[in-house]
Amino acid sequence: MKYRTVFKRYELKYMLSAAQKEKIMKAMEGRMSPDSFGRTTIQNVYFDTDSYMLIRNSLDKPLYKEKLRIRSYGRADADSTVFVELKKKYDGVVYKRRVSLAEAEAMDWIEGRRPSGLEGQIPREIDSFLARCGGLKAAAFISYDREAFFADDDPDLRITFDSNIFCRSTDISLRSGAFGDRVIPEGTFLMEIKCAGAIPLWLVGILSEERIYKTTFSKYGTAYTKYIFPGIYKGGNQICSVRYSAGSSTVPRQQSSASAAFFSA
Repeated sequence: MKYRTVFKRYELKYMLSAAQKEKIMKAMEGRMSPDSFGRTTIQNVYFDTDSYMLIRNSLDKPLYKEKLRIRSYGRADADSTVFVELKKKYDGVVYKRRVSLAEAEAMDWIEGRRPSGLEGQIPREIDSFLARCGGLKAAAFISYDREAFFADDDPDLRITFDSNIFCRSTDISLRSGAFGDRVIPEGTFLMEIKCAGAIPLWLVGILSEERIYKTTFSKYGTAYTKYIFPGIYKGGNQICSVRYSAGSSTVPRQQSSASAAFFSA
């Protein structure tokens, strides 16, 4: 299956209610179609330094920032194809580079156990980033259900709706499934408009009519602020430990469920 390896675009974000999402979906009829993934659960492992330098820098909203993650579409195993993605943002424009590997090979590469074995510009960029950071660790797991669409007359225009956004800071693996703490409330949707330039007038019209305004939102940044940072140094320089146990219906784990998390120092 062919996939894009290089992206350059604007990413505009909006928080929607279920009713607002339905209004936009109605306006999309006859103009946009589901993409090849359609509706899927996306899983990500975000990498950072021991001091969370990357996300702390990102939260300061600098002109230039970088993130590194490994992404899977659905639950992965050691042999599943995943994407190693280096995401950069400069002056409002998002640049993304990605390569595919088996999950076990990708984790070994990013965590410094062996080289990727890949040739080309993108693996060299990722290696350079890893060297500059001085070693990275798996810092957060973030998953969400995504519905993705592209414009029938402009494949560079995409709209995605993300819901059931969960995060956790232990058991950080694409093999364990989608569960954790809620990042946004149930029934809320994060819409992203991904485009190379101006958005079409019909889309501007529905946003204006429904009084839907652009916002700034980072899934990893919100997870860090709400769940990871409060546990850092709690009880004397100890990073928080998030635990889950069976029995609760509030936080899903694959087909079953897991309880709400708590921090232990």
